[in-house]
Amino acid sequence: MSSGGGFDFLHTLHDRGVHVSARPFIIAFIAGNIAFLTLDPAQTLRNFEFIMLISPLWLPILIGRFAFLRWISSNRFATLAKHEHILLELRIPRDVRKTPLAMEAVFSSLHLTGGESTWWKRIVKGAMRPVWSFEIVSLGGRVHFYIWTRTALRRGLESYFYAQYPGIEIVEATDYSLLTDPSHDPYEVWGTEYEFTKGTDAYPFRTYPEFIKPDSPLAKPEEQIDPLAQIIELLGSIGPKEQFWLQIMIRGTKGEKFWGRKNPDGSKYTIKNEAAVELEKLRKKTVTIKKQVTGTGDVIDVESFPNPSRGVQASMEAIEKKISKPLFDVGIRSLYTAPKDAYQGIMIGHLIGLFRGFSSEEINGFGITRWFANYDDWPWEDPHGRHQAHTAHGLVDAYRRRSYFAEPYRMPWMLMNAEELATLYHIPSSGITTPSLPRIQSSTSEAPSNLPT
Repeated sequence: MSSGGGFDFLHTLHDRGVHVSARPFIIAFIAGNIAFLTLDPAQTLRNFEFIMLISPLWLPILIGRFAFLRWISSNRFATLAKHEHILLELRIPRDVRKTPLAMEAVFSSLHLTGGESTWWKRIVKGAMRPVWSFEIVSLGGRVHFYIWTRTALRRGLESYFYAQYPGIEIVEATDYSLLTDPSHDPYEVWGTEYEFTKGTDAYPFRTYPEFIKPDSPLAKPEEQIDPLAQIIELLGSIGPKEQFWLQIMIRGTKGEKFWGRKNPDGSKYTIKNEAAVELEKLRKKTVTIKKQVTGTGDVIDVESFPNPSRGVQASMEAIEKKISKPLFDVGIRSLYTAPKDAYQGIMIGHLIGLFRGFSSEEINGFGITRWFANYDDWPWEDPHGRHQAHTAHGLVDAYRRRSYFAEPYRMPWMLMNAEELATLYHIPSSGITTPSLPRIQSSTSEAPSNLPT
């Protein structure tokens, strides 16, 4: 699951839903060597002698690269160990009349990319920029909103929330993921991660402005459609023994997703270049080629003026709007678990379609990838269940570690802007009346420290 050199090939196959075991390759390698040894023993031995003869050339490269990658990982582990992390719970006021625009302002303030400005800090010191995990969790049908962050960043995080949501309470919480072990009996578990269906990050998905009535004032949340309403209702409908965990991990992007990729002129390839490529594809769809005869009698192809349809024009505007706002690396992971006597297999379908309401055929949407999304339930795929047991352990471990952008679970991530994040995670408006979403009457806080005594 981590970035491990040559093993990435097998992991990318897993990500596409193809289960590949290393055993067939090992058996084929051994069988091939035995066959060659049987047919021509002398030549086979000479081949092995030659490989060993040149081992001083290839062995240091192989071992050196592996050792260098592990050294970088160990530096990062040491840095992570130095930073204390805390899980905060958001206690939501009863009367929230703000749209997700307020949450977009919070996310924009969290676009912090400092701390790893040089290769010395990144590689030798193991420095990493801040990572946050925004989580929506249902424990026995009670819906909770959590944020996992570095303890040192708590003050700034709270100030951003209090500025936009004055009535909210933010309290330290016990890590719910450590209270049960979904990967062992008597529990069953199913989980997945999510990726964009377009195969590119340039397109956005449906965001909260599309859910707001253009003819309704923003001060009336009861007349608006909250994008989170369906997800909260789903989480609130599960039974008392069931649990549903959802985490959205973010960090301010610095373009690592495209590192190593170059433009034709040798410059670094960025999300803006990818957006330009997609815009050019859309532009070409709006142009028709006409035949024209020149004065010399030659027939040439001439492009007409672009004539985009309303849908194509909307897609182009959506791409331009996405890259104009602060961008984040984003990884989304979810799991459902319950004891075997309460486990509802139908919930797997709900996990698969969790973000279907945000998807669009014209722009972007969400599909599932990795973990249990790799299995097609063929009888020969995992007859003894060992691989699925290993997958369950890895899924729970990755969730508890909140690991997505670094080892031991470094996963391919998506790029989203602050508007997209605010659509997926925001303080629910008072228009959501789900009984299982607890709300507080009013918030309390300590008196200001600068009052005269």
